[in-house]
Formats: sequence, structure tokens, C-alpha cells
Amino acid sequence: MELRQLQYFVTVAQQGSFTRAAELLHLTQPGVSAQIRQLEKELGHRLLDRGGRGVRLTPVGEAVLPHARAALTSAAAARQTAQDFDGLRRGHVRLGLVSGAALGPVPPAGADGLPGLATTLAAFRRDHPGIDLSLAEDGTARMLGALREGRLDLAVIGLPTAASGRDEDDGWRTLAGLALHTVLEAPLVAAFTGHHPLAGGPDGPLPVAALAGHALVSTPRGTGLRTALEQALAAIGARPTVAVEAAAPPQLAELAAHGLGVAVLPDPPPAAGLRIRPLTDPVPLVRIALAWPTGRPTAPPTAALLEHLRTTYPGPGPRT
Repeated sequence: MELRQLQYFVTVAQQGSFTRAAELLHLTQPGVSAQIRQLEKELGHRLLDRGGRGVRLTPVGEAVLPHARAALTSAAAARQTAQDFDGLRRGHVRLGLVSGAALGPVPPAGADGLPGLATTLAAFRRDHPGIDLSLAEDGTARMLGALREGRLDLAVIGLPTAASGRDEDDGWRTLAGLALHTVLEAPLVAAFTGHHPLAGGPDGPLPVAALAGHALVSTPRGTGLRTALEQALAAIGARPTVAVEAAAPPQLAELAAHGLGVAVLPDPPPAAGLRIRPLTDPVPLVRIALAWPTGRPTAPPTAALLEHLRTTYPGPGPRT
């Protein structure tokens, strides 16, 4: 018994005609008929009644038909599985990175530090040496568009923690149609020189209200970090006065160290002459997340990298 014989039998049964079945299969009618006779001979029963009123299933044919269909379905699944495996051996993934994102090492509360992105991608390549990676650094808004248009397969984006893609979210409705996996949440801090007016206060948390009226250094509007800052100030009825914009947190810290304003950013590494104060009342939070489109099938190489990243970066635990 061969799969092609089962395919011919199922097609004739569906069409009720050897002629139409042969046309669909791009074969001659005698060839189709001969293969089905060979199948009937092997099974020891007639499957089709070739009467003058067309082709009909015999009682044995009606009983065999579901099994023939199941065999063809299983064969198709086996082929797809093999193709997917081959896709994991060879492929290409286009990964977008929000400017300045490194995915670690950032130790979440109560856990060891996370590996950096380069370390994580190196581990992935060791497991999948045939999958090539393209990395592109850009702003979140542009990467969301690239994901939607199919120019990126996966992206690491920055978001305010309120963003979910729901219509009521302020400024982040473009997340509709994308799936998200939160990698980490980081509170924002204020960084300024020892000569800044804010440096004269006591150490400890700095109320967000204290930023009002001071020149700030932040990322451009529409980024997750800037939106988190704007939301925190809006909660107390204030607006930011951003004097200098830069794309990435390391640049913000460097600009603040040169006295260009108060940088608002995730906790930076120690820098000479730069004072760091955590912000509070409210605490602005920025989220780093993986994003990928949900409106089209995910290619096996992209699915493999996504699974690797989600396993490596399981995300923050519930906030208390």
C-alpha cells in the first residue's frame, strides 16, 4: 500500500469521478484507475462502485476512507515536522534592539544577575550554528512599525510599565497586533553633578516633584523611558522641561556629567562627579520587553530564538 494510492482513492471519493480526480492530480484517468485497482487487490475488497451513475463508495470503501484520510494527514504532519527541523538548522532572524538596551547583566530581586545579550546570542548560535542573526539598533516606535511591516522578526523594545496594547493605554495603542514578553522592569533615577542645585539636599530618594522647573536630559518623545518620565510628572500635575535629548541611557549619563541637566534613566554605573538619587512619589518604571507580530506565522528560526530569549530572561516576578 502506497501513500499515492491512498491519495488517488481519497480524491476520487471526494470528486465522485475518475476524470475530475485525474485532472486535479495532473494524471491520466487510466493511471489513476490502475493504481486504485492495485490498492483494492492488496486490500482484497472493492472500494469504489464504478457503475453508470458515477463512482460511489462501497461499504468497505466508506469504512476505509477515514483511515486513508488519517494516513495522509499523518504523512503531511511528518513532512512538516522534518521541514521545521531543517528550518532550525538553517535560517535567518532579524532582531531589533532599542537604543542602549543590553538585556543585562541586571540582577532581579532575589536572583542572580542575567547574562548580557551578546552572551545569550552566543549560546544560541552554539546550539543553532546555521541560523544567522541580523541586529539593528533603533527607537521603539520605528521598530514597532518594522515588526508590523515584516522588516523585523523580533525586537527588544522599551515601554512604560502601563503599556499593554489596550486602547485606553496612553500613547501605546500601536502595540495592538504584537505579543509582549517582559524581560525586566527598572525604576528610573535622577543623575546630576555635585554642583547642581539638587545636590544640596539630603541623600536618599528624590520626589519626582523636585524635577519640575529643572533642565532635564532624557530620550526623545515616544520612547518608553521618556513616556515613563512624562507619566510620573503628569501624576503630580507637572510637565518635564527637557533641554537635551539622547538616544541611549549611557549618553544621558555622560551629558549629565558634563552639567547639561538632570538625567532621568535606569540606574547607571558609577561615574566620576555624578550623584545618583532614586526617584519616588511616584516611582517611574520602565520596562524592557520582547515583541513579535501575531498576525502571521512565526518562522522556525525566529520561534527558536524567541524561546531561547524567553527562557534566559524569564521576566520579573510579581511586584509586592
